[in-house]
Amino acid sequence: MMSVDTSYTVPQGQKAPTSAALPSIQPTTNGTSLQAANASKMAGQAGGHTHIFLVTGPAGCGKSSVAEYLANALNMPYIEGDSFHTPANIEKMRDGIPLTDADRWDWLTALREESMRQIKEGQTGVVMTCSALKRKYRDVIRVAAYYDHRLLIHFIYLDASEELLLRRVAQRQNHYMGANMVHSQFDILERPSENETDVITIDVSRPLAQVQQDALARAIETLEKDQDSQ
Repeated sequence: MMSVDTSYTVPQGQKAPTSAALPSIQPTTNGTSLQAANASKMAGQAGGHTHIFLVTGPAGCGKSSVAEYLANALNMPYIEGDSFHTPANIEKMRDGIPLTDADRWDWLTALREESMRQIKEGQTGVVMTCSALKRKYRDVIRVAAYYDHRLLIHFIYLDASEELLLRRVAQRQNHYMGANMVHSQFDILERPSENETDVITIDVSRPLAQVQQDALARAIETLEKDQDSQ
């Protein structure tokens, strides 16, 4: 039976997710598990590109669940974007106060720098969560490629209706993101446009397992295309 290495490096200052948070990747009849192992090896080949997979979307879309699954399958470090918010930002969101652009700039820059730090230290790729609601927020992350021309950035946008996400957030416990934050995020949401060619859009109205498998298949396809182009 083919197995995939489920270990990964926990970023400095973050707690390791529990084993329950990291679903094991079982071989499937379509060979997805084997492809994941091969794709991870591709990313590590000398002289090849390095990769940032950024899982994006509004509150409740499943960013953490999908990103942890991808990181586990691809044997890449997982960076939880919410853990990089300042205490002031978290307090505002807990009080139902939407973040402004000014609140987000330092956060986005910190995420970019953390992902670049891990790649500079030898990682061939990282998987990171970030709402990245506006194009200019995504552009902050894209700047990383100007510092490192071997670096490729891929956004995985988890697409869902506001109604669906409101239902999901209402079921959460002990999380600072409330229903009013979903409303405010949709008010400013700029869905990726067709000319943002580094974005993969995933429909998350389906069961989580299907969303995770679809995201993994698309990530593998992206890595394979990059390998073929070199």
